[in-house]
Amino acid sequence: MADTYDVVVIGGGPGGYNCAIRAGQLGLKVACIDKRGVFGGTCLNVGCIPSKALLHASELYEEAGEHFPKMGIEVKGLSVNLKGLMAHKDKAVSELTKGIEFLFKKNKVEGIVGEGKIVAPGTISVTTKDGTREITAKNIVIATGSDVAPLKGVTIDEKQIVSSTGALTLPEIPKRLLVVGAGVIGLELGSVWRRLGSEVTVIEFLDRICPGLDLETGKQFQRILTKQGMSFKLSAKVTGVTKKGKALSVTVEPAAGGTAETLEADVILVAIGRRPYTDNLGLDEAGVKRDERGRVVTDHHYATNVKGIYAIGDVREGPMLAHKAEDEGVAAAEILAGRAGHVNYDAIPSVIYTYPEVATVGKTEEELKAAGVEYKVGKFPFTANARAKSNLTTDGFVKILADAKTDRVLGAHMVGPDVGNMIGEVVLAMEFSGSSEDIARTCHAHPTLSETIRQAAMGVEGWTMQM
Repeated sequence: MADTYDVVVIGGGPGGYNCAIRAGQLGLKVACIDKRGVFGGTCLNVGCIPSKALLHASELYEEAGEHFPKMGIEVKGLSVNLKGLMAHKDKAVSELTKGIEFLFKKNKVEGIVGEGKIVAPGTISVTTKDGTREITAKNIVIATGSDVAPLKGVTIDEKQIVSSTGALTLPEIPKRLLVVGAGVIGLELGSVWRRLGSEVTVIEFLDRICPGLDLETGKQFQRILTKQGMSFKLSAKVTGVTKKGKALSVTVEPAAGGTAETLEADVILVAIGRRPYTDNLGLDEAGVKRDERGRVVTDHHYATNVKGIYAIGDVREGPMLAHKAEDEGVAAAEILAGRAGHVNYDAIPSVIYTYPEVATVGKTEEELKAAGVEYKVGKFPFTANARAKSNLTTDGFVKILADAKTDRVLGAHMVGPDVGNMIGEVVLAMEFSGSSEDIARTCHAHPTLSETIRQAAMGVEGWTMQM
């Protein structure tokens, strides 16, 4: 006899496990299926978490070698123990995956390790190491996330030509690293290996890095990365890769066409984006509709065109962000439990965890201009912030955009130290439809980096005070 559940979630990443846990908290009988063997998805196992472990460690290494002497601290014999660095990363991942298992048990969620496939609405076949198991569900939630987007004509072997997964486990520091794609993943992982000693060149098809980023913020960000030692070739494309002994010979052409050049690299990181992972799920057989990009089409309640089948996270429209998937997972679970789940898509932050960090939320200046919305700008540089001055972390700025008539905050764009944490203040203000004046008149502790947000908010009405 088949097992029966109120909700079965296919995919155990941030969207999937949060959806399952919340549904369990609300008293539903829940199972979560994931084929990886450990829960947490790409984010926890080969994405957000391991990359942040390497980013933080490499930042400390560079700080000790280059910035400590400026503050009167001398360090001798500094070196990288790559095996130790990787062990630190693996330990963080292991502890967090065990945490998910604990939460499943606490909230009565059954975690099933296997490959799930929808064989009919309400019925799922799960292939496990012990055989095939059939389960039934009143509701099925697809939360299978995304996979690496391939580069035409280039085969990823995860040794010399790597995706983000292989870039997290390189056995040695490459002398020359070529990054294809100037997006979040390419720049984060490129910055890790640059700090550890690689010569990093980034190839980008478009004429700017991080497409979609506020233009002024993106330009400042690129200047900072260039100053740190990264090289950029914009409006360019990789058209061929051949092995030349232990090295790789890479053919690069102008994006618009023209004379090709050849670059040599020891490792190539392909980071041109991600695509929704919907392979072998039985979606077509079940009649689930997808769009031209392969994403599952849903309504505002995450329901597909097939009754009882829902989708959240990277497999549906919107930014491919772990926290967006988490919020959708919670909202979907609450809707399935008869509550009013909701996600405010105008207040979802995005962070690039390089050093300095880049953090954004809401509309860019370019989007507001295109929509014909009148707005005001307040901006404040970290060079004028007392804490940043004393910490020698003065690169970057904070910019706040507010409606010219109502003063409601429409967006914020930051590049600078710890802005990934600081952006939360503006997200909260936007969630409550706050104004720039609300932020400007909120007392901030002194001296702190977060005062840059207050000063930028003051700047919307022209009363910034230099510090």
